[in-house]
Amino acid sequence: MGTIGIGTDLVDLDRLRVVIDRTPGVVTRLFTEGEQAYALQRRDPTERFGGRFAVKEATMKALGVGLGAVAFRDIEVVRAESGAPHVHLHGAAAALADAQGVVGWLVTLSHTDHLAHAMVVALGGPP
Repeated sequence: MGTIGIGTDLVDLDRLRVVIDRTPGVVTRLFTEGEQAYALQRRDPTERFGGRFAVKEATMKALGVGLGAVAFRDIEVVRAESGAPHVHLHGAAAALADAQGVVGWLVTLSHTDHLAHAMVVALGGPP
């Protein structure tokens, strides 16, 4: 498999916490029901929301597009049984990835008390 694109993103969790507190509707605009359920298991879900937001932005970068090209909810972060994050695409994001020949993804997340970081690699099949 070859690399089609790579993306990375860093989210300031304190800033995201303020955004969510001031505008709670942002959660439903950005995150799928499954992502919300996973994050809301915590007393402070900001770390989990921040990691997922970072993956979504990194995925857009790996696809070579900016904000607004696809809906945030079209990029869904799910967990394998092992806990490893994976990307599932829907709608316009899935169509864009298919058009670019993306056949798989590599995703990694890291957190500190104040930051969430994600790196995403879009993988293509043989030419």
